[in-house]
Amino acid sequence: MTVTRLGSGGPWESVYGYCRVVRAGDLAWTAGCTSTVDGAVTHVGDAAAQTAQALRIGLDALAEVGAEPGDVVRTRMYVTDRTYADEVGRAHNAVFGAVRPAATMVVVAGLLHPDHLVEVELEAFLGDR
Repeated sequence: MTVTRLGSGGPWESVYGYCRVVRAGDLAWTAGCTSTVDGAVTHVGDAAAQTAQALRIGLDALAEVGAEPGDVVRTRMYVTDRTYADEVGRAHNAVFGAVRPAATMVVVAGLLHPDHLVEVELEAFLGDR
């Protein structure tokens, strides 16, 4: 089985020892994706926009290993406050409403940067390729 590991050049990858995306055979996973672009948090204070940005980052990473949005079978969303659940869920639906992957949303005490309101993880299955 071939394993492909790709980094994004993000500020924490080399320091903490992880990749943005890993593909092993028919499966691909992203690391946690936030609304961090070029080392800066974007959409500060806007959980829906942070979710949309984080999902774009995750989907772009999956595309680098051959996965498409329809290949996503599971998502995880970590939010820092339960009051963000609806806007995060709606942003998730805007991307995955037709795909409907298995999904989990968890309220957490905090994320790595204090301006992060949401972090997402994506898993894809590319079985017929």
